[in-house]
Amino acid sequence: MSMIVAQNLSQTFTSGGRPLTVLRNINLTVEPKGFVAVIGPSGSGKTTLLGLLAGLDQPSTGTVALDGRDLVSLSEDQRAAFRAAHVGFVFQTFQLLPTLTALENVLVPLELRPGGRDNDDGAYARQLLERVGLGDRTHHYPTQLSGGEQQRVGLARAFANRPKVLFADEPTGSLDAETGQAVIDLLVGLNRESETTMVLVTHDPELANRAGRIIRLAGGVVASDETTTT
Repeated sequence: MSMIVAQNLSQTFTSGGRPLTVLRNINLTVEPKGFVAVIGPSGSGKTTLLGLLAGLDQPSTGTVALDGRDLVSLSEDQRAAFRAAHVGFVFQTFQLLPTLTALENVLVPLELRPGGRDNDDGAYARQLLERVGLGDRTHHYPTQLSGGEQQRVGLARAFANRPKVLFADEPTGSLDAETGQAVIDLLVGLNRESETTMVLVTHDPELANRAGRIIRLAGGVVASDETTTT
């Protein structure tokens, strides 16, 4: 069974009192353990598509199934509970809570998970921070961390609930080249170790070329869909 199935997916917003169609009849599937990069010019609908596939937004038309679950048929609260249990998300702007330490930020998805935290969650969160090279920064707050360190906390947080699917929106967009390369290596390594399906939006050709498949959007439609040799 495919991990993600999108059928006839369209999204239209109202802008200046007139309809603005951002996505048009997108059809795609992503297999389990797949690593897909979505590329394209600004305004092509990349982030909109990512939000629909993750269940953050509802499409104007069409359906999205994630791990066999029809997201469109769920209420907002049901989608939130489903994401807490099965989905990880990495943001370009980190989205860390400033009043929480690195460790506490990683634990946030586990607090929100149905049933709450397990006894071993704290140890697992520390292991993730060690995996991303921040084992000695667990009690530091975001303001005490560099941009690259904050993004690495974001990566650890995204994997905290052992997600079946991880979505990433421009995960290297706010980083310098050297730090961005380190984050790319971590994304690829964590993806392979956990066998998590990954879909990311990026303008970074280095990151896109590490994916096993590249989907290019243009004008709200799929312009190309290619499997790479990675």
